[in-house]
Amino acid sequence: MLIVLAGFPIYWMYDTAITPRDQLFTGQPLIPDVTRTPQIFDVFTSGVPLLQWLANSSIVAFCTTFLSLLLAVLAGYGLSRYRFHGRGVVGFILFATQMLPEALLIVPLYALFAGLGLLNGLVGLVLADTAFVMPVAVWIVKSAMDSIPYEIEEAARVDGCPRFVILLRIMLPLSAPSIAAAAVIMFFDAWNEYLFASTFIQDRDKWTASVGLSSFIGEFITPLSTVFSAAIVFTIPAIVFFLLVQRHIVSGLTAGSVKG
Repeated sequence: MLIVLAGFPIYWMYDTAITPRDQLFTGQPLIPDVTRTPQIFDVFTSGVPLLQWLANSSIVAFCTTFLSLLLAVLAGYGLSRYRFHGRGVVGFILFATQMLPEALLIVPLYALFAGLGLLNGLVGLVLADTAFVMPVAVWIVKSAMDSIPYEIEEAARVDGCPRFVILLRIMLPLSAPSIAAAAVIMFFDAWNEYLFASTFIQDRDKWTASVGLSSFIGEFITPLSTVFSAAIVFTIPAIVFFLLVQRHIVSGLTAGSVKG
């Protein structure tokens, strides 16, 4: 039942995308005509730079995910394994960043990026998204590393293994499920980026796909078939990314690593 409820919006989006415009408001069929499926990709010939928008979203999503995870792994390992003054304060500050909505900081960020020359570019979007999603990744990675028995790391240090090698060859593989889960969250957040993109980007060819999709909404008419066709194309990369990492989102990799 839950699968049906979760999949129904995708089904209805597909049905709307392949239904002729003259049938949308006169009785949309519940069983779609699958022979019309290739019409979904007609959106690429509709005169809008959809491929460019998808490329921009991909750049922002992948760069944000990579940068967020890089910083999160280093910060998460430091908070998990090192004991230093102010450790709790640092954790609280990271947690407190999630209390501020993005809309609240849009004006100061705009002024800051204007002074740094980061407006109307994808670099500014990556930095802004990373600043908001990285604290979440830090907590996810830290929690995963906290659950790894410290005896594993001690054994490696006794054998003369440097800290960085321990992080790279021991902590990261054992934390892979949590890192994969964090990557999914980071990717989807950046892939669906709209607020910052619609505010910081002025050039049409630099829009992300979410901003481009919103531009289909007209004052007097909205081409629903085109909108839903573009929406389906927009969801495909996110689904593919999830399918690629889902096999890593498992638990219990540390089971049996330390004998009692």
